Amino acid sequence: MSKSSSNIMALAPNTSNKRETVCIFGTGDFGRALGHKIIQSGYPVVFGSRSTQTSNLIPKDAEVLSHAEAAQKAAIIIIAIQRQHYNFLTPLAEILHGKVLVDVSNNLKINQYPESNAQYLAQLVPGAKVVKAFNTVSAWALQSGTLDASRQVFVCGDDMEAKQMVMDIVRALGLTPLDKGSLLAAQEIENYPLQLFPMWKFPILLSLGLTAFFFFYCLTRDVIYSYVYENKDFSFFIAISIPNRICPILALTLLALVYLPGVLAAIIQLYRGTKYHRFPDWLDKWMLCRKQLGLVALAFASLHVLYTLVIPIRSFVRWRISSRILSQALNNETEPLNTTNAWLSDSYLALGILGFFLFVLLGITSLPSVSNNVNWREFRFVQSKLGYLTLVLCTTHTLVYGGNRFLSPSSYRWYLPNAYMLSLIVPCIVLVVKFVLIFPCLDKPLTRIRQGWERNPQYSE
Repeated sequence: MSKSSSNIMALAPNTSNKRETVCIFGTGDFGRALGHKIIQSGYPVVFGSRSTQTSNLIPKDAEVLSHAEAAQKAAIIIIAIQRQHYNFLTPLAEILHGKVLVDVSNNLKINQYPESNAQYLAQLVPGAKVVKAFNTVSAWALQSGTLDASRQVFVCGDDMEAKQMVMDIVRALGLTPLDKGSLLAAQEIENYPLQLFPMWKFPILLSLGLTAFFFFYCLTRDVIYSYVYENKDFSFFIAISIPNRICPILALTLLALVYLPGVLAAIIQLYRGTKYHRFPDWLDKWMLCRKQLGLVALAFASLHVLYTLVIPIRSFVRWRISSRILSQALNNETEPLNTTNAWLSDSYLALGILGFFLFVLLGITSLPSVSNNVNWREFRFVQSKLGYLTLVLCTTHTLVYGGNRFLSPSSYRWYLPNAYMLSLIVPCIVLVVKFVLIFPCLDKPLTRIRQGWERNPQYSE
C-alpha cells in the first residue's frame, strides 16, 4: 500500500525529551479532556480563559490564565472554541503571530459555511500557522480512554513544520496522525465526523432492497400460492421459514458482489491494456465498500446459522415428523435408508459448515486489530484466495441443496423458480469469469499490466 512522504515522516518519533508547553483556549468538555490527556503524555498545559478562576473540572496540573498571558507561554495553541466565538482572537493577532493554532472545531451540518473553520481562522489571524486536527476525536473517548475506534487523527495545514509539531502531540497521545495535505483539505476533514456511515450506505441500501424483494418473492411462492391453490394457511412461515430462506440468499449474493468488481476491473484492464487509467466512478465506489459488503454478508450468514439451529424445535417440524412416523406405523411400513439422499444431505451440511468457517475467518481478518498484524501478502492470500474458496464452497452448498429439484416442475409455482435458484446467478457468473481469467493466455498479460506494462501507452492518463 503506497504512502505519501508526509505520512512516512510522521512515523519518525520525536527524539527530544523536552516537551514544549501547550496552550488550550477553552475550558469546555473537549478542551478539558484533551488537556488532561496531553498532561498525561508529558506536556505542560496552560489554559486560556475569560475567567482565570480555577475549577475542580480543570486538570490539577494545568494553569489557568487569560488568553493573552496563556498565548505568550506556548508556541502551540489549541483553539477548543466554536467558530462563532473566534472574534476574540482578532485583538490577539500580534501575540499569536508566528504561533501554531490548532483548529479542532466541527460544524452542525456538512458544508455549513463557504470556507472551512480552519481557513476562517487563518483569515482572522493571518500571521499564525493554522493546522486542522483532533476534530475526529470525541471528548468522551478522551475521558474514557476508549480510543480504539477513533485512533486515526486527520491533520492538514500549509506549514510542514507546524504540522509536524502537531503530529508529535498526536503520537504522544497514542493516536495515529494522517497527513491530509494543505489547509484546503480542512473542509473535507470537518465534514467527515458529520457523515453517517459513508462507506456503509450502499451495502445497507442494497441489502434492504434485496431483502424486500426476496421477502415478497418467497411470500408469493410459499404462502399466497399455497393459500390460493391448496387452501392451506402457511402464514406462520413469515416468522422462521422465509427469513431462513432470505438470509442465505443474501449472504451468498453479497459475497459474490464482493468479488464481482474485481473481475470487472480485470476485464477493463485487459481491454485497455494499462492500469494507469481510472476506473469508472461507480466501480471505484463499489470497490471501496467491498469490506462493508462482506461484513453484511457475514451477518446474514450468521443469522442463517441461528435460524437453522432452531428448526428441530419448531412446532411445524415436530408435527410433520410425528405425522410421518404415525403414518408408517398405521400402514405397517418401514422407509428404507436412501444412501444417495444421505450423501447429499451430509455433503450439503459439510459444505455449509466449511463455507461458514472460512466466512468467519474472512470477517476476522478484516478487523483492523488483526489486519495490522499480517503483511500485505498474507492479507491478500486470505481475502482473495480463501475468499474465492469460500464463494466456491457456499455456491456448491446451495447447488447440492437444490439437488434434482432444479428440473422438477413442482418447484416452479406460478412459473417462479425457488428463491435459492436466483441466488446462484451472480456467484456462478463471478466464478465462471474468474475461471476464464486464470487461463495462462489471459492471466499472464493481466499480471504484466498490473506490474506496469502498457499495451497502449498513449491510452493511459
